[in-house]
Amino acid sequence: MSLKLFKPINWATAPAIAAIAVLTGGPCQAQTTSTQTRPNIVYIMADDHAAHAISAYGSKVNETPGIDRIGKEGMVLERVFATNALCAPSRATILTSKYSHINGTTTHQSPPFDGSQLTYPKVLQKNGYQTAVIGKWHLKSDPTGFDYWNILPGQGAYINPAFIENGERKKHKGYVTDLIADFSINWLEQRDKEKPFLLVCQHKAPHREWEPDQKHWEMFKDKHIPQPETYNDDYSSRSQTAKAARLRVYEHMRYTDVKSTPPEGMSEPERRDWWYQMYMRRYLACVASVDDNVARLVDYLEKENLLDNTVVIYTSDQGMFLGDHGWYDKRFMYDHSSRMPFLIRYPKVIKAGTRTDGIVSNVDFAPTMLDLAGIEKPEEMQGKSFKNLLEGGEPEEWQDSFYYHFHEYPDADHYAGRHYGIRNERYKLIHYYYPFDEWEFFDLEKDPNEMRSVYALPEYQDEVAKMKAELKAKREQYKDNTGTPVE
Repeated sequence: MSLKLFKPINWATAPAIAAIAVLTGGPCQAQTTSTQTRPNIVYIMADDHAAHAISAYGSKVNETPGIDRIGKEGMVLERVFATNALCAPSRATILTSKYSHINGTTTHQSPPFDGSQLTYPKVLQKNGYQTAVIGKWHLKSDPTGFDYWNILPGQGAYINPAFIENGERKKHKGYVTDLIADFSINWLEQRDKEKPFLLVCQHKAPHREWEPDQKHWEMFKDKHIPQPETYNDDYSSRSQTAKAARLRVYEHMRYTDVKSTPPEGMSEPERRDWWYQMYMRRYLACVASVDDNVARLVDYLEKENLLDNTVVIYTSDQGMFLGDHGWYDKRFMYDHSSRMPFLIRYPKVIKAGTRTDGIVSNVDFAPTMLDLAGIEKPEEMQGKSFKNLLEGGEPEEWQDSFYYHFHEYPDADHYAGRHYGIRNERYKLIHYYYPFDEWEFFDLEKDPNEMRSVYALPEYQDEVAKMKAELKAKREQYKDNTGTPVE
């Protein structure tokens, strides 16, 4: 692994920020002489936005110049993964830097998120930051650790949505993605300009059911989207769990997803492609609106001379199948589902135009944001800061694998079995433990699309044994005794 560069654009170095006081009650470090030297943080997160639908990641289906700008003026992280590829669990992990079995949000059926837990916004707040969360929340309980919150109830609506503003429900006219950006900019206008800030801007889009606005629907309604090479996967070389999942675009989607039905008289290949085209046109139109509104927010920061002292992050709560393996949705540990986009701009630390292939997971986000703010990570957080990678450090000096655990089975629609696993640079080992007890093992160098499990092949048995031992150690490290143990 190595740090890779594309053509850099102008950037400026600056002294590292001074350390500031840690969480109240803990040991203190020297404070900066002025709050102005502490970076602001703007954390932008979409819902279900796959990395392979971002042009900075080589998308073959769309262009995302607004999002790309963050990476071009900062860094694109190639290997970022959700530890549990599901909306609410990922959000809880990002907030707490704890795995799902520790923070209590393992599935969408879990009880409301326990807001009394320590979260990174609470740590920033106690260190003098003003904090706000705007957009999708999806954790059933009211936000804590935020001075201001204006969130969608549940999944929220795309058109004329209701928001809950500091406990008061209000209906708004307009398109949800535009409104979230509007409210974010309005909060920035009204903030205390003498204090550093954390703005968590979380878009609903491009979550199912996909409702684009007219402007962006026009961009895609007649466009032909190329199918991924794995679209007609028959799952013959993998697990029963993959075969049993109800995620197929052409079989398990509903009328409400695409607002239409296939014309009569189509052949089977034509019918399959019709479903894919309708899905992707709507999905990509929703992404285009997110991209425009990311650009609006970044442009505002630039206009207000805030951009170069602000850590700007764009990510998603997990990945998404875009017809890969014939599927939509997420849940599986396969890369298309678990891989998260992560682009970050902060010229005082990050050289423009850089990329890293170091392995990061969403449990590491909070410690990194705190580190960039000069704040020591609380001991109870399970992740660790990857600031060294952002500064250009070699991935070999960083962690070489990540641990994954998906808990939700059965659910109302998708029936992706419970499983846990481990992934390093080259290999991935998955243990499905309910309702089927089975293993998969992938050589990602030879099989990047994860089409053929080589778990039973003799030539891989030494590596399988090595990774099983590491998987067992990871489960012990993260105190995860849920699910059946490693053999």
